[in-house]
Amino acid sequence: MRNQGVIVFLTVIVTALCLYYLSFTFVSSNIQQKAAEYATDEVGNVNFDKKQSYLDSIYREPVYNFLGADFTYKEIKETELGLGLDLQGGMHVTLEVSPVEIVKGLSGNSKDPMFNAALEEATEAAKTTNEKFVDLFYTSWQSKAGGKNLNTVFATAANRGRISLESTDADILGIIDLEIENAIERSFNILRTRVDRFGTSQPNIQRIQGSGRIQIELPGVDNQERVRNLLQGVAKLQFWEVAEINDYASELEAANALLVAEAKASKSPTAAEVATDVEGETEEGEEASSLEQQLADGDSTSDFSSEISPIFALTKANYGLVYEIRDTVTINRIFAREDVKSVLPRDIKFLWAVKPQAADGMELLQLYGIKMTRNSDQALLEGDVITDARQELDQSSRPAVSMQMNADGARKWRKLTAENIGKSIAVVLDDYVYTAPTIQGEIPNGQSQITGNFTLEEAKDLANILKSGSLPAPTKIVEEAFVGPTLGKEASNQGVISMVAGLVLVVLFMVAYYAKGGFVAIAALVFNIFFILGILAQLGAALTLPGIAGIVLTIGMSIDANVLIFERIKEELRNGSGLLVAINEGYNKAFSAILDSNVTTFLTGAILYALGQGPVKGFAIVLMIGIASSFFSAVFITRVIVYWMSKKGGDKSSISFATPFAKNILSDLNIDFLSKRKIAYLFSTGFIVVGLAVALISGLKFGVDFTGGRSYIVEFNEPIATSDLKVGLDGEFDGSVEVKTFGGNNILKVTTSYLINEDDDASNAEVEKKVKEGIATVTGLTLADDALNLQDGQFAITGSSKVGATVADDIKASSGEAMFFALVAIFLYILLRFRKWQFSLGSIIALIHDVFFVIAAFAIASALGATFEIDQVFIAAMLTVVGYSINDTVIVFDRIRENIENRGTSKLVKMFNDAINQTMGRTLITSFTTLIVVLVLLVFGGEVLRGFSFALFIGVLVGTYSSIYIATPIVVDLMKKEIANEADSAKKAA
Repeated sequence: MRNQGVIVFLTVIVTALCLYYLSFTFVSSNIQQKAAEYATDEVGNVNFDKKQSYLDSIYREPVYNFLGADFTYKEIKETELGLGLDLQGGMHVTLEVSPVEIVKGLSGNSKDPMFNAALEEATEAAKTTNEKFVDLFYTSWQSKAGGKNLNTVFATAANRGRISLESTDADILGIIDLEIENAIERSFNILRTRVDRFGTSQPNIQRIQGSGRIQIELPGVDNQERVRNLLQGVAKLQFWEVAEINDYASELEAANALLVAEAKASKSPTAAEVATDVEGETEEGEEASSLEQQLADGDSTSDFSSEISPIFALTKANYGLVYEIRDTVTINRIFAREDVKSVLPRDIKFLWAVKPQAADGMELLQLYGIKMTRNSDQALLEGDVITDARQELDQSSRPAVSMQMNADGARKWRKLTAENIGKSIAVVLDDYVYTAPTIQGEIPNGQSQITGNFTLEEAKDLANILKSGSLPAPTKIVEEAFVGPTLGKEASNQGVISMVAGLVLVVLFMVAYYAKGGFVAIAALVFNIFFILGILAQLGAALTLPGIAGIVLTIGMSIDANVLIFERIKEELRNGSGLLVAINEGYNKAFSAILDSNVTTFLTGAILYALGQGPVKGFAIVLMIGIASSFFSAVFITRVIVYWMSKKGGDKSSISFATPFAKNILSDLNIDFLSKRKIAYLFSTGFIVVGLAVALISGLKFGVDFTGGRSYIVEFNEPIATSDLKVGLDGEFDGSVEVKTFGGNNILKVTTSYLINEDDDASNAEVEKKVKEGIATVTGLTLADDALNLQDGQFAITGSSKVGATVADDIKASSGEAMFFALVAIFLYILLRFRKWQFSLGSIIALIHDVFFVIAAFAIASALGATFEIDQVFIAAMLTVVGYSINDTVIVFDRIRENIENRGTSKLVKMFNDAINQTMGRTLITSFTTLIVVLVLLVFGGEVLRGFSFALFIGVLVGTYSSIYIATPIVVDLMKKEIANEADSAKKAA
């Protein structure tokens, strides 16, 4: 075999990389276990605050050494294979930046009645449509302003230089669009800083491109109210005077002495002793210079009070109090202690810089001392006096920021700068210092330039942040999902059980059917799963429940390539070829079919990733990685193993590809499938028509993803009748409530569309209150504070989700786009590969047939009492069905293409029938192995994946059926003219 060494080399490299990245996951798991043991009391209850405190304490500490390289716990968490919200609990939030305040701010808070009426009308319209707010506002303005131009409102003193009375409406709308985009980016940066406060919970934040929305995931958090308050709070920009270190040097030394005395009392080594061991002994009696000078000189072990506490020992030479990021937790704890606070000056507040600075291979963060005013909440200057801020270049052509203030701000700024020449003024947002420029001289007119060692991007960010004073950008939660730890743990267990059970069943079948060849296929499958997990860890992706579903599905689908190869090898052996020749021909002839089927399925995964949201993306990532790794392992790794085994013990004794009972199963079939195509057409049409009629009459059950609304997972300690609870809650929600079981009969899902168009906190609180009070009234139970320890007579909310109406519209639109583009991509690929439009159209018609067949099955199942919902996960299932079905169809088409190339005197229709018969073994075996794992998902996958599994189950069956009775027959019918010409030619020849 050629290139065998290359394949072995690549396998070793990929395996080593996967082991390396997965090692971080094992280390993290051990640390989590230690934290849990530390926080578990004698009774066995876990104190989550104590566990979090333990993890916070080591967050920036080295905890893992790999070949001499130290990794902190933070770095490990960033590199490990994390778990998604649905597997460990946590909160998912989508925030939308409100453009109303931006437009108001640009107008100088205009009192023009027509302007405010247009804003109000646009705000109401935005609740039910996804049109751009600027377009909605301008439409309303045109209907109310009576021909007036926008410059009558926006040509203000604050906008001088940008908007004048000569500006057109198009110019002004462009500026508004730009400011709204800046506001979204500003909110994103502010929120990114805020979510970092959640420490070890691995927050993930990203912008949803093409919208004003920001998506945040916070695994592990359990305080929903804290998250809402922190994320929706309006950013407050302030200017404070920075205190010089010598202003509070004596107090710092007093704190130092206090900590040193405490260390001596506990007989533990002081930080000074530790630092001295590393950096060398200090000289006694050395005359100390000023604290500021010593820090600037880099003498972090100088003798301030005979010995040094961590306050000084951990400082890094630069300017002021500068620390490595990993040491900030230690410093925060010291400064939060009451005894330390008592010796520090009360008029100084300590704030960190927002961004670390890289120096000498370290990430350093500066701690600023901020001078407080008499009213500690009242800054010297608030950000609302800023009228404009923009990035520009200074006289040396370096990035800088210009800042313009209004008249009141200019007056205060003049006085402030005159009194602080040579001193620093801190620009503070959310209690983080964004910059602290030194005042060079009095600034009389409110026009200032901030210079420093900025990059162009940093200057733009700072200018944008300064605008948060004049153009606030409030955010509101338009989508929210909360998964409690109990629900996450249950989902995790179900996922693992599904994966293991599916793997075991496939192993047993493959060995029973293909003998030693089955062991080779299983080796490829193990490599495949290992590669998936390793690559996910390398990408820093999180494993979700749909992701586990993707792995389980990959277990079934990855067998397909080996089935194709083994069936080809068996075919060659039946034709009299020797073992080595049969192996070589089997791999070569199966390659094109494997490539085409994998590419078409990969295309659906890529489209699913590009257009899907939330859990759908997680599924798509795993599906794409699984397809790529299964192609490599099934086609290349197994070839190396098979060649090695075939040469090891002689030509026939070393490896076999069939057990005695399976040797001739499904071989030499000669069924006339195409003659039954009209019966298949009638059956499919009848089933789809009945199903769609049921859907129109009874209606399909759509999840909140598609309808909008709020849902709550409620767990009881005893079975509860859904009908009783629904009747009781109908009065609370005007009949807009649905109650169904969610797994066990003691877990219910309550869904309501009540106040669907209201996204404010008051509406959220009102709905949640009604749910809790309604359940308590109907059942007589009380709400439990701790869902992990549910007692008799209690119930708990273990999960919840909210989707706004406009977000639901977005999800529906993106789902439709995903389906459309998947079909277009497949059509074009089939056309490119098979060079006949009949094959492309036949495959697309078969796929549309499969989609409608599954929808019809859902409608009929719902009418018979099933509780399947159509949601984002259902769309993922439908696109997977599309990928699986086209996989089946391409295998048949590939054999048809081969038969046509070697047609000889065979007729066209016979070649189509022969292709179906020749691939029947592969079709049924692959479908069977895939159905095994899909059934495991259906039985063990839990309620979250129940609809997904049912759709896949029907989809695999109908995909197999359609590749035989729909796709191929349609191609024959589309080629009638060619078949007729063939018949005429045969008559003439006769």
